[in-house]
Amino acid sequence: MTKNIPDIDFVYLWVDGSDPVWRAKKDVHIGVDKTQSLVNCEGRYADNDELKYSLRSLEKYAPWIRTIHIVTDNQVPKWLDTSNPKIHIVDHSEILPQESLPCFNSALIEHFLWKIPGLSEHFLYGNDDMFLNKPATPASFFDANGLPIIRLNRRRFRKLSLLYKEKIKKQKLSYYIQSIKLAANMVEKRHGAYFGGQPHHNIDAYLKSDYQHTHETFKHEIGATLRNNVRKSGDVQRCIYSYAPLAKKRGRARYVNRKESFKISIHLDIHFTKFKKYTPLFFCMNDTELANNSHREHAKAFLEKRFPKKSQFEK
Repeated sequence: MTKNIPDIDFVYLWVDGSDPVWRAKKDVHIGVDKTQSLVNCEGRYADNDELKYSLRSLEKYAPWIRTIHIVTDNQVPKWLDTSNPKIHIVDHSEILPQESLPCFNSALIEHFLWKIPGLSEHFLYGNDDMFLNKPATPASFFDANGLPIIRLNRRRFRKLSLLYKEKIKKQKLSYYIQSIKLAANMVEKRHGAYFGGQPHHNIDAYLKSDYQHTHETFKHEIGATLRNNVRKSGDVQRCIYSYAPLAKKRGRARYVNRKESFKISIHLDIHFTKFKKYTPLFFCMNDTELANNSHREHAKAFLEKRFPKKSQFEK
């Protein structure tokens, strides 16, 4: 059992993209775009009750979580029991700089998680489409010294691979890969260590003090993106808050495979079959521009079957 960790909190980002007030605000800043673009894809903002099922997974497999902080843009899930003492709703305006509001860019919001009022020193972070699939303990996320276990997907020769794609094959890297590359390069320039491992796209562990220190260390670079209220080139992926502690020996890298951390792309039936084969500790229900409402209905039915018991966090 991990020692000397009195409290561990969990942080979510959540949005209800069907809310007409929120959509009107978004359309003012993004425009009414019917295409499934990076910025405006329906799956980025769709609420398919994933948070409800993720909370059920936490209650079932990690009941030791102290407080659950749900970061939103003046929204609250209709089914959520906000009177539950473990639930803390955090509005964007409580943590984001004024120039970043309103914000529709999760990559920007994630730079300010350390500012959540009352957040514990040891905390976990996940999107609402991330779930536990088996019992977990604090030792699943923090080592015996209380340092975060940083889960990555191994990418051998990462720097050379990206260089080959860009310079030789003349391929444009995706927004996501660009943001990870930028974070890795920033850490290498500052701390002299390059990490090619890619985030496992699931629940991650952090120390608030190290998160804050990393933010302050790269404050100038992050400050250049404060007005990116939608996703834009130059955004820095939150893996910087894992790479920097690793460079300073303030975290322990753990390279995972699908048997530990699995991402289900909800438009691919084969992923649901593979999930049953791997039975991972973590899984993510990834909704993308390739998914439609039929895929979302199937995903919701899958989650209902997986987590049928109503949690204490529901009305």
